[in-house]
Amino acid sequence: MDNYNFTFLGGSKCSDRPLPTFSHPDSRVITLFRLLSHLPLAWLHVLGTFLGWLTWLLSPTYRRHMRENMLLALGADETRRMRSTAIGEAGKGALELARIWLRPLAETAARVVEISGWELVEAASRRGKGILYLTPHLGCFEITAQYLSTHAPITVLYRPPRQAWLQAMIEAGRARAQLHLAAADLSGVRSLIRALKRGEAVGMLPDQAPKAGEGRWLDFFGRPAYTMTLAARLVESGASVIMVWAERLPAGAGYHFHLQEPTQPIHGTIEERAQQINHEIEHLIRQCPGQYLWGYNRYKQRRGSTPSGAAPTSVGEDAPQHAAGSNGGGRG
Repeated sequence: MDNYNFTFLGGSKCSDRPLPTFSHPDSRVITLFRLLSHLPLAWLHVLGTFLGWLTWLLSPTYRRHMRENMLLALGADETRRMRSTAIGEAGKGALELARIWLRPLAETAARVVEISGWELVEAASRRGKGILYLTPHLGCFEITAQYLSTHAPITVLYRPPRQAWLQAMIEAGRARAQLHLAAADLSGVRSLIRALKRGEAVGMLPDQAPKAGEGRWLDFFGRPAYTMTLAARLVESGASVIMVWAERLPAGAGYHFHLQEPTQPIHGTIEERAQQINHEIEHLIRQCPGQYLWGYNRYKQRRGSTPSGAAPTSVGEDAPQHAAGSNGGGRG
C-alpha cells in the first residue's frame, strides 16, 4: 500500500462559514452538533454505536429496511454475522457528521490517515478530461468530497433537505473553498458538465434514489431499484471514472481512503452503463459490507414510477443466499 504526504490547501487557518441563527427547536439541534464537533472522533464513534442500536430498537421501519436490504445482498448467514456491525456503523456515520461539517477543513482532511489508489487521481489529472467520482453510501461518504477538495476543485451533486435548519448546516459544512455544490436539477447538471469541460472533478452518490422520471428500474443485488442515469450520462464526456469511499478505522483512528477503477470500462447504452455502475457499487459494498448504509430505503417506489415486471417484494429471514452471500464477494 502506498503512503502519501500532502499539504492541505488553506492550511490550519481554514475555517467554516458561520451557521445562521434559528429559533427553537432548530437551534437546539445545531447547538448539539456544535458541542459534538468538539469531541474526539473515537468518542463520537462510541456514542454513535449506542445511537445506531437505539434507532434500530425504536424504529420498526428502519429495522425492516435494514434487515431486508442485508438479506437481499448478503444472504441469511452473512446478515446474521454482519448485522451488529452494520447497526453500530450506521450510528457512527450519523454522529461523525458533527466533526466533518463543523470542524476546519484541514482538521477534517487530516483524519484521512491511509490512502490506496491515489495514482489513479494523478493519471486522470494528466489526461485533463475531468474526473467523475462515484461514492456510494459506504463508510464515511461525507468526507470523500471534503478531502478531495483539498487538492483540486470539485463540484458535487446536492439535493437539499426539506428542513431549512438542516440545509443551512449541511451547506455550511460542505461548501468549502474548492468544494462547490450543484443542485439536483437542470442548472446543477449544467454545472457538473461545465466542470468536466474545464477538466475538473465532479462527484455524486450513484446509489441515491432519483426523483420520478429521472431514473430507470435496474437490478441492484437481485431486486429492481430505481436508479439514477446521470452518472451514466456523464461518462459520455470522456471523464475518468473513479470509485471512491472512506473506510472507518477501528477505535476512531481515522479513515482509509480507497480509490478504485471500475472493474470493466463503462460503455454501452445509458441503461447498460447505469446497470454496470450498480454492479460496481455492489463490488465496493462486498469489500466492507458492515459499513454500508443498509437502512437507506434504496428500493423505494417514487410516485408515478413503477418497475416493469414484478414489483419489489419483502423478504424474510429465511431468504435464500444470493448476491455476495453466494458468490464469495465477486461481482454480481
